[in-house]
Amino acid sequence: MDVSYILDELNDAQRQAVCAPKRNMLVLAGAGSGKTRVLVHRIAWLIKTEEISPFSILAVTFTNKAASEMRNRIEELLQMPVGGTWVGTFHSLAHRLLRLHWQDANLPQSFQILDSDDQYRTVRRVIRDLELDEARWPPKQAQWFINGKKDEGLRPEHVEHYGDPFQQQMLRIYQAYEAMCQRAGLVDFAELLFRAHELWLHKPQVLQHYQQRFKQILVDEFQDTNAIQYAWIRMLAGKDTNVFAVGDDDQSIYGWRGARIENIQQFSNDYSNTQTVRLEQNYRSSGTILKAANALISNNLERLGKNLWTADDDGEAIQLYRAINEHDEARFIVNRIQTWVEQGGRHDEAAILYRSNAQSRVIEEALIQSGMPYRVYGGLRFFDRAEIKDALAYMRLIANRNDDAAFGRIVNTPTRGIGDKTVSVIRDYARTGDLSLMQASHAVIEDKRLSARASNAVKAFLSLIETVTNDTSDLELHELIEHVIHTSTLYDYYDKDKSEKGQGRIENLQELLSAAQFFEKEHIENEHIIPKSANTENDKHYHADNHYLDDENQGNSQDKLSAFLSHAALESGEGQAGDQKNSVQLMTLHSAKGLEFPVIFLCGVEEGLFPHQRSVEEPGRLEEERRLCYVGVTRAKEQLYITHAEVRRLYGSESYPRASRFIKEIPPELIHDIKISGTTTHASVASNDSEPFNTGTEFALGQRVCHAKFGEGVVLNYEGEGNNTRVQVNFSNAGSKWLVVAYANLSIV
Repeated sequence: MDVSYILDELNDAQRQAVCAPKRNMLVLAGAGSGKTRVLVHRIAWLIKTEEISPFSILAVTFTNKAASEMRNRIEELLQMPVGGTWVGTFHSLAHRLLRLHWQDANLPQSFQILDSDDQYRTVRRVIRDLELDEARWPPKQAQWFINGKKDEGLRPEHVEHYGDPFQQQMLRIYQAYEAMCQRAGLVDFAELLFRAHELWLHKPQVLQHYQQRFKQILVDEFQDTNAIQYAWIRMLAGKDTNVFAVGDDDQSIYGWRGARIENIQQFSNDYSNTQTVRLEQNYRSSGTILKAANALISNNLERLGKNLWTADDDGEAIQLYRAINEHDEARFIVNRIQTWVEQGGRHDEAAILYRSNAQSRVIEEALIQSGMPYRVYGGLRFFDRAEIKDALAYMRLIANRNDDAAFGRIVNTPTRGIGDKTVSVIRDYARTGDLSLMQASHAVIEDKRLSARASNAVKAFLSLIETVTNDTSDLELHELIEHVIHTSTLYDYYDKDKSEKGQGRIENLQELLSAAQFFEKEHIENEHIIPKSANTENDKHYHADNHYLDDENQGNSQDKLSAFLSHAALESGEGQAGDQKNSVQLMTLHSAKGLEFPVIFLCGVEEGLFPHQRSVEEPGRLEEERRLCYVGVTRAKEQLYITHAEVRRLYGSESYPRASRFIKEIPPELIHDIKISGTTTHASVASNDSEPFNTGTEFALGQRVCHAKFGEGVVLNYEGEGNNTRVQVNFSNAGSKWLVVAYANLSIV
């Protein structure tokens, strides 16, 4: 039998994995090493040479897209349909199993699947039925708890609470949620796999049937399996079925959502007579990028071990840029992408990767200002994110009591006991009387159209809006926003979700403060309260101490708020390209896994940001952060840029971060330090060797200076030249300020 067409395109290691005898196999597939090809050709080999029936093969993937691609490639390679083969995600295969054995699984034949939003609403209804305060017991937090326990294979009765009141209450919610789902015939995503596993536990005859049927099990992305998925595979495999596991322990980056790197690390111990094959030849990245990735990941302990290499050239050195601040970093990235395009590249060949979603805001602004098309891959633009829209809705209602859209969004966010029925009464009254929802709320209370409980809840909301408005009338914009976020309990509401996603929402709310602070500075400049130049007679009054913003010129904070809300609406409504448009891709490092681009920008590679501060404080998390960096590095095919800032305003505060340890773990001979001449100087903030910039003065970045009113500070940034130069100085007592050099009377310390 001629099977050369199955093997011809494979390298030696791939061929070894594909042609291995029927046994348990662990294939350690490095980034860009062709793991999908190995899986496809292995199935073809089993069918053609080992005479395994397609009916006896089960292949598990992690996405529906990957499952569809695998099936199509198998059929294209074999030139025959393989309909009897089960190929799908864990959830789709479990769903198929439960549909076939609904009675044995104790489910109604017409059971329905709850998506994440439906599950949230169901959990919320349970909490209300239990008469719990949603502010204290947020549905999101309960949903996260329930799914986490199911992923561990634990029912409420199997979880010890050890007298912990929080655990006791969560278990009570879990138990009531289960009862509601069972009555209604509802199954959430986590339940699909859990219920399928229990089906085999409680119905051994069903398990035996499938153990006899499936003689070959192939699992992709094995490093991402959680506890229940691993148990599901082990039980199905039994003693006689061979498992072909493909994965990469160096790319295990989902521990925060339950993935267990131990599953792939212990595979050889849990499955007898296991053969391990390493796929180390990379078909994606240049030699320099791979050398950097190998050096980086070698700092992790307990690796299964492999070393990526390529037959191609080393290519360009890794480009390292030390930015003055996050705005300089964003401008640099946009300029480099523009150069790439001018040299014949495409926008969609460049991707900007960041550790925290909040980092995208400044980058988006730079892209919008340059007119460059972009898309936030697998997510929303900064001002489109739910938590940001919630916060802005409060501000909109403060600025305009007749904003019905804002009222509708936040009247019960966070939850405060104002249900749909109450809102419906208010809406009907507003429609009948041609009133705004705010006006109608006062009216229905006065007319006693609501129950006492609902009336009190609405009164509390109206009082909150009035109180916040009065309390913030004299505050700066960023102080107003911070007060609203905390007084409305939005911050506490999102902070109760301790998952990675929940903490990301908190970071976004904090970053909204940075957006407001930057907008204040820019808005003041546009109103000419601090001039960008001072060449005319009319500008002479900006001399001496009057170059800074005078109290009487600060303007009404309400005007600033309205201007900022308009800015946010415009930023939200424009900029992001359509799905099919040639556009720069923005994404978190977690979203980038499985993708590749000719040009990659890893930005914000700084201690406390990447690796994230939380990872440094939790055992085992630092190694996962390093694996995440490894994933980011290996997304690059031709060019890799790494950027970090000397000063960064993020999450509403300014910091002076050190370059990440990950940069230091890359051999220096692989890195080219970018030095920008002209308007940018790379002086360390604390350096005494800073080069003067072109001001006609002796000031330099990093220089310590003194101001008559603000005291001592450090020069962080500058714009312009000569008498028009403006400098950003971080004062020890007064914070960061932009000053016109010609009128600031700064002295060198």
